[in-house]
Amino acid sequence: MEKKKTAGKFVIQIDRCENATWQGSILWTEKNVTQQFRSALELIKLVDSALKK
Repeated sequence: MEKKKTAGKFVIQIDRCENATWQGSILWTEKNVTQQFRSALELIKLVDSALKK
């Protein structure tokens, strides 16, 4: 039986929406690391960089 590897689990909290994009925080649950983001693009970059590590 093959074990399925998960890429990562994140908790995303959207605090507000300004300038037509999201601001909030992201928690990487496996590492217990929280970071703030100021745009949806920055959020995507944070997730991408976390999964590359």
